Amino acid sequence: MKISYNWIKEYLDLDVSPVDLAEKIERTSVEVDGVTTPSDGLKKIVVGHVLSLEAHPDSDHLHICQVDVGEDEPLQIVCGAPNVAAGQNVIVALPGSRIANNVKIKKSKMRGVPSAGMICALQEIGFAEDVVPKAYADGIYVLPTDATPGDDIYDYLGMNDSLIDLDVTPNRGDMLSLYGTLHDLAAIYDQPVKLEQPAVKEAGQAVADQLTVHVDDQLAPQYRMRLVKQVKLAPSPMWLQIRLWNAGYRPINNVVDITNYIMLKYGQPLHAFDYDKFAGQDVYVRTAQTGESLTTLDEGEHELDPQDIVIADEHAPIALAGVMGGLDTAISEGTVTVAIEAAVFEHDHIRKAAQRHHLHTDASQRFERGVNQAGVQEALDAAAQMMTELADGEVQSGTVVAAANIPAPAVITLTLSRINAVLGTTLAMEQVSHILESLGCTVAIDGETLTVTVPVRRNDIHIPADLLEEIARIYGYDQLPATLPTGRMTMGALTPAQKLMRATRRSLEGLGLNQAISYALTTEDKANMFMMRASEPTHLAWPMSVDHAVLRMNIITGLLDDIAYNTARKVKDVALYEQGRVFYREADTERPSEEEHIAGAITGTLLPAAWDQPAKEVDFYQVKGIVAAYLKDMAVNGDVTYVANSDMPDMHPGRTADILVHGHRIGFMGQIHPTVAKQFKIGATYVFELNLQAIIDMPKQENQYDVISRYPAITRDIAMLVDNQVTNEQIMALIEKRGGAYLRSVKLFDVYDGVKVPKGKKSLAYTLTYQDKNATLVDDAVNQAFDKVTQRLQDELGAEIR
Repeated sequence: MKISYNWIKEYLDLDVSPVDLAEKIERTSVEVDGVTTPSDGLKKIVVGHVLSLEAHPDSDHLHICQVDVGEDEPLQIVCGAPNVAAGQNVIVALPGSRIANNVKIKKSKMRGVPSAGMICALQEIGFAEDVVPKAYADGIYVLPTDATPGDDIYDYLGMNDSLIDLDVTPNRGDMLSLYGTLHDLAAIYDQPVKLEQPAVKEAGQAVADQLTVHVDDQLAPQYRMRLVKQVKLAPSPMWLQIRLWNAGYRPINNVVDITNYIMLKYGQPLHAFDYDKFAGQDVYVRTAQTGESLTTLDEGEHELDPQDIVIADEHAPIALAGVMGGLDTAISEGTVTVAIEAAVFEHDHIRKAAQRHHLHTDASQRFERGVNQAGVQEALDAAAQMMTELADGEVQSGTVVAAANIPAPAVITLTLSRINAVLGTTLAMEQVSHILESLGCTVAIDGETLTVTVPVRRNDIHIPADLLEEIARIYGYDQLPATLPTGRMTMGALTPAQKLMRATRRSLEGLGLNQAISYALTTEDKANMFMMRASEPTHLAWPMSVDHAVLRMNIITGLLDDIAYNTARKVKDVALYEQGRVFYREADTERPSEEEHIAGAITGTLLPAAWDQPAKEVDFYQVKGIVAAYLKDMAVNGDVTYVANSDMPDMHPGRTADILVHGHRIGFMGQIHPTVAKQFKIGATYVFELNLQAIIDMPKQENQYDVISRYPAITRDIAMLVDNQVTNEQIMALIEKRGGAYLRSVKLFDVYDGVKVPKGKKSLAYTLTYQDKNATLVDDAVNQAFDKVTQRLQDELGAEIR
């Protein structure tokens, strides 16, 4: 919320700069996003008076204007705005001026006609498009008639004011208003603040004879209405327009602007209806009925839900309560009677309706966080009074009060010793009571016990801890004494699971992958991809967006999104991993179970080109090597095998394998299907995903240190012809099983299936390494072991030794 420094100064005598005030608010109350002065960066922009204009001889839309800017001679300025006219006071950027975005204005020629400056629209001097009055949205802005040519325009437009942008937390809804902020600042600076009290002049007949409201007070604890007749719609006075656009609101007309102004001032959302558009004199506050719809002020069509609170006349809904009014009863040209609504709606209904219909308005934000339930009538009266003053309206006698459930103030008891013990201070009773009273509390003291009655507007204070926080922040967090902890400290330690997770990151980063973090929320289509087990999707009841509506059941799609982001920015070589949880849900359960996973995705080249080797595109075997090295680093105690899998629809059917440990599937790896790559707009990409929880739970082979043998090793090479159906894994397993006690390693060094090999056969060659740690091996021992392996290969796999 943007709040005006000058507006604050009207109520508090502050001798601090806007920046210092913002810093104090941030240290004491709520976060401040920034302090801005709209005129900063602008130069030589003045009031001009259009003396005359004529059509440009070489254009059908340009005008040649003679403009008085307070100098001896008028300036000739060529202007293309459709609404420029003689006699107007306008915004003029002189030659050498700076307008928005640091654009410099120079003397120039427009189609051959000299132009000394520029007649500006509000957008061209830094106003946001959505705050410019619609009458001037497509043209220049016309200043009031009392503006003096040659004067700087900044004060006329409120641009010399400093705007403090408050980032109000959900618990401090009271600070979404000028008055709420003033109450806090009065306590912070220990100053009295005198707020205005509305004095409504009622002149018409009794409102009860003209309007009846029916309400369920479970939906609206408070609901009040006033009627103002004979209003005259017109643009708001300049001071009111400045208040609104500096706060980020577009001025519309005096009636609508008053409701927005009161919301900014009091924090109470109001809505103005055109009373003459009601069907009958009865208004109903109820839930929507099945099949009802509503066209809101933004011209959006909404199918209403039975949980939505609506304001309705005798025929149909006329507003979505607490969120946005309906178009059918909107204030428009010809409105003469205004019904003003001030209410408190049940906040859960408002929050869900705003989410359901994607209408997050300033009104719904305030109702969700809580408004001052003791100030509803005051805000309503202030709006009625302003409509008398600014719209010549006649306020009808009385207020329709359909519900008036004002909550009792919270009463909290705490002791001075407790306050000092928690805060570590030595505050006196007088200091504590003064702080609480400056916040608007009533304090009764009995010995060292304080009984504190909290004002209703502070709906965030309920328990003693809340009061302790209030005392601490007003006293000053920076004044609280600093102390060292006492007593014996306990040494923290990581659990085995935490250690393995950290080892996971070190291992994969050492293998060349970079860590990524993706959203655990995704779309249903992406959640259903790359799944390692059957599961039902888990939908969020109130997602923030359709792209983050379902809990993920894989990690790979998040990594593919990251690769797509990089690919779109010409980054072709990407290697990422992510550790996180996936969420599986059984069909008959409401909540999912969580499972820790680790996944990786690589596209392009893993190793860049160097002087001694060219770049090589990532392939199945590089990714398999990464997975194997990772599992070895994790000390997985068991046989790791890789089995081809052609049944995963999102993976390439010929380049995908399941990863098994002791025959149990713990993950998969391979290339994503080309159609999936096309869907994500990325190139060929290889991925893996492992059940990290299974790796954590399985037994580990702890690191064992062994003496390096002093004795030489002996190697034997063996080449063989085998059927194409025989796998390297089968051969390796047989050699390791039958190789004898001295076999240390087996390595495949050649594969050949060319023209010299019979059809249906392939040639494989291996190196077997033998070594004895305690003595020098002799050839006879190696030959005996090697002969046994050779015989077994022939007998069991039908190998033909070459």
